[in-house]
Amino acid sequence: MKSLENKVAVITGGNSGIGLATAKLFAAEGASVVVTGRRQQIVDAAVNEIGAGAIGIRGDVADPDHHRNVAEIVHERFGHADIYVANAGVNTITSSQQVSEDEYDAQFAINARGTFFGVQKIAPILRDGGSIILVGSLASDKVLDGHAVYAGTKAAIGAFARSWALEFKARGIRVNMLSPGPTETAILEKLGVAPDDRGAFIDMMSGAIPLGRLGRPEELARAALFLASDASSFVTGINLRVDGGMALL
Repeated sequence: MKSLENKVAVITGGNSGIGLATAKLFAAEGASVVVTGRRQQIVDAAVNEIGAGAIGIRGDVADPDHHRNVAEIVHERFGHADIYVANAGVNTITSSQQVSEDEYDAQFAINARGTFFGVQKIAPILRDGGSIILVGSLASDKVLDGHAVYAGTKAAIGAFARSWALEFKARGIRVNMLSPGPTETAILEKLGVAPDDRGAFIDMMSGAIPLGRLGRPEELARAALFLASDASSFVTGINLRVDGGMALL
């Protein structure tokens, strides 16, 4: 039997990168998958790639009404959810002296506000014994240049995870944080790494990782599967670092 058979999984930002890899793996393991994203064309492409009857919903995770809409659609279609992965996020690398108010607000709105209200709105339809996975970051533990605001948003997510692990204990809902290190996704370009500089950037980052390379989205997806499935049935309130050991240095 597949590990997520008859489960319903909702993944924010499931249209690309780690979120898409997770959605594909969850679907392959038998889950009915709902993904969200900001751009309809990319959401539609992801749904086609995921297959297995996946559903895509466009919206802005910083808007609580979007999360209310997602919960309503999931409830109408399936009656409940079993797994919620708060994956959507944004990172702008800027030194603290150069961070604008708009940049600060945007990162907290998407990363922290989006995570908080996503969980708040999905919780009423999440079945007892379910799993909530909050995608954090190595940056919440390790100081990285230009990451002060981003690190703050991810530290907030860690606090949410610990609080919710206790708040949801009576319902048997497990809440854990999954913290990736540098991973080979399209976010490298979004961070301003030019295609011609990609190789040098990856070599530089790999030198700072004990395992000597960047992570792959599929590796993060397998970690998420562990947290979503019964394989982690006695695990809650943890921060699972999938960073090749980078936090140790």
